[in-house]
Amino acid sequence: MPPLFRSGLDVEPARLYLRHTSSAPCRVSRPRPKAGIKRENDRFPDITRGENGRLEARHFNGVSRPGPRLSRRSPAGNTHWLSIRAARKEDMTDFQSLGVPADMVARLAEAGLTAPTPIQTRAIPAALGGRDVLGLAQTGTGKTVAFGVPLMLALGAAEGKPVPKTPRGLILAPTRELAKQIVAALEPLRGPRKLSVVLVVGGASINAQAGRLARGVDLVVATPGRLMDLMGRRDVDLRQVRQLVLDEADQMLDLGFIHALRRIAAALQPDRRTMLFSATMPKAMESLAASFLTNPLRIEVTPPGRTVERVTQSVHFVTKDEKADRLVNLLDTHRDERAIVFGRTKHGSEKLAKKLEAEGFAVASIHGNKSQGQRDRAIRAFKAGEVRVLVATDVAARGIDIPDVKHVYNFDLPNVPETYVHRIGRTARAGADGAAIAFCTPEEMGELRDIQKVTGLVIPVGHGEPWERHDAPRKKAGRGGGSGRGEQGKPARRPRRSRPPRRANKAA
Repeated sequence: MPPLFRSGLDVEPARLYLRHTSSAPCRVSRPRPKAGIKRENDRFPDITRGENGRLEARHFNGVSRPGPRLSRRSPAGNTHWLSIRAARKEDMTDFQSLGVPADMVARLAEAGLTAPTPIQTRAIPAALGGRDVLGLAQTGTGKTVAFGVPLMLALGAAEGKPVPKTPRGLILAPTRELAKQIVAALEPLRGPRKLSVVLVVGGASINAQAGRLARGVDLVVATPGRLMDLMGRRDVDLRQVRQLVLDEADQMLDLGFIHALRRIAAALQPDRRTMLFSATMPKAMESLAASFLTNPLRIEVTPPGRTVERVTQSVHFVTKDEKADRLVNLLDTHRDERAIVFGRTKHGSEKLAKKLEAEGFAVASIHGNKSQGQRDRAIRAFKAGEVRVLVATDVAARGIDIPDVKHVYNFDLPNVPETYVHRIGRTARAGADGAAIAFCTPEEMGELRDIQKVTGLVIPVGHGEPWERHDAPRKKAGRGGGSGRGEQGKPARRPRRSRPPRRANKAA
């Protein structure tokens, strides 16, 4: 009898990857069909939960037909019930214990990945089992590998060549920078077949992208806008997509892609595996997840809105005119370390970059007015260390994965509080430490309160004192033209209308 099987799961899956360490022939039965396990890391077709709560599987060693369901060796034959226990979290210390095949484990090791992160520990086994996954985790926690490993394994197992214009897998990302980052992260995982991957984003030739799709591809990594353009030209057909990933889905909602996502969902077949990952979970995400996912496993490594623990945060209360000088003084204390400065507008970010350049800093800027080539060159220079300060709008809040960014400055506080979480997630990546400094003017006190409410933190004061709450939104005045407010600034109550007197009872 082969030794006891062991799975690398901490949740009950629909399917498992198991290791068979015996050369003896064996088969595993389901209620109707049968499937064989003949070599290491084959897919186990069906698993049930026994009366004692343990995962169980029917195992036949050299027996061609099912026998009675017994809990131990049957005197009539070699029929056994084997218990498959779910591995404890402390047992899952490497990718092999998650059920990842040996060749993929070797590829991960070559890329310097040997110990899975918490999101990878929970998402990879569930995805390998065929389940839809809804993953919530901070930025910089390894979400790309969490969906990349099962995705590449599934695409690599597909037979034949892709049909022209018809990809087998699709990854949607909100920005060009993030899409490019995903393609780069998946490169070591492509395997011996060298799965074909096409990047479909704006700022590049749409005809060249259509030409690559016409030759047939395994995987498309796209932004929703450019993918919709290609769908409108009938240059891509999504009916054969069986592997779908939505990365940073909440930012796609923030950027107004909700209608594009629904149109893309309508073009897909329902029999697919979908993985949706996000760092935050706004209310609109619930309906989006329902339209894409089927009975998903929800994995919440950290509560939505929680910031990275290794980031040291502080807020500086300054006036609008003091912001630039304050930033120069702070940057001057660490000229040899990388820093990202986030602004709110394209014009303001470009103006700030020119001021910092005049102060002697090696600086570059990326925003919507920059061409794709200019943005790519700026990021390459920043990664290479030729540029130490990168001034950016929120187009770069996700997608920049540079481990040694030590400082993030919120020169302007974002209007959407969740964006603050994504901004400061550019530092303290891969277990490193970092610092996040926010500037707050009197007009931005409302944004600061919203950020602290979402993150559940009171950000320590690094300079100045909190401004008075004079920026509370005022309610519209009533029809009488007055301010509509009573004593001590409280809204005045409307006078109650008197009810008409009740009619006398006829019987009275």
